[in-house]
Amino acid sequence: MTLRFDNRVAIVTGAGGGLGRAYALDLAKRGAKVVVNDLGGARDGSGSSLSAAQAVVDEITAMGGEAMANGASVTDAAAVEKMVAVVKERWGRIDILINNAGILRDKTFVKMSHDDFRQVLDVHLMGSVICTKAVWEIMREQAYGRILMTTSSTGLYGNFGQANYGAAKLGLVGLMKTLALEGGKYNVKINTIAPLAATRMTEDLMPPELLAKMGPETVVPAAVYLVSDEAPTNAVINAGGGGFERSYVTLTRGIHVTPEDMTAETVAARFAEISDRTGEIVPDTGAAQGAMALGGGK
Repeated sequence: MTLRFDNRVAIVTGAGGGLGRAYALDLAKRGAKVVVNDLGGARDGSGSSLSAAQAVVDEITAMGGEAMANGASVTDAAAVEKMVAVVKERWGRIDILINNAGILRDKTFVKMSHDDFRQVLDVHLMGSVICTKAVWEIMREQAYGRILMTTSSTGLYGNFGQANYGAAKLGLVGLMKTLALEGGKYNVKINTIAPLAATRMTEDLMPPELLAKMGPETVVPAAVYLVSDEAPTNAVINAGGGGFERSYVTLTRGIHVTPEDMTAETVAARFAEISDRTGEIVPDTGAAQGAMALGGGK
């Protein structure tokens, strides 16, 4: 089976280089019309230029594909809505959104300013919210949509000096989980990718010998599958360097106690039982977790 995207329209944010560029090129090769969105700023989010996005559009058109460049900041709701309106007018629909744009402002928490924290959340989390909100009603009305969020091992498991980035990235997993429920009956599927790749964002975070094995092309297969007709929904896939794994938020069977034993001392005494991962599950919803807590564990 070959995954094709003929007659599909895709918006890829942060597509002027790195992962976004790789996604845009592969989707275009598979027949999609692609909006290459990129603010063209520095890694910390400063500055802007359309040249990077236009260069990717030129690559796509040179190979016979169809694409347009857009320089809207994902944090600017009016600019994003205008981008979506232009795309809808030109191509009639929007099928795919890949929320890939991001910035880094790495510091230890003690040295991190409120602005360092807020800016990273604004781009990664609120930027994804703004872009998703702009296409949501279109996708619902056409009964088709594929949206890809971008998380990180930092959000899922933590990394030193990235409290702002980690908070934003795990927030995107929570966003996906609720939107997957709300979009289900409209055939709007939401997934999340956790890429490990050699890009401008990671060039000084990993040793050169590792970076050499971690090109953006090693992440593309998972991303493309997650926005295809065959996509699942509510999945978090880790990808990079030839590895593909799935991450879950799991729940232990835990304990259930009587009102008399409902004390901090009980929790302390039975913490090993609470933590025992034997038979752990993945609840379908937050409500399902709540029902299990009220109904009792083991």
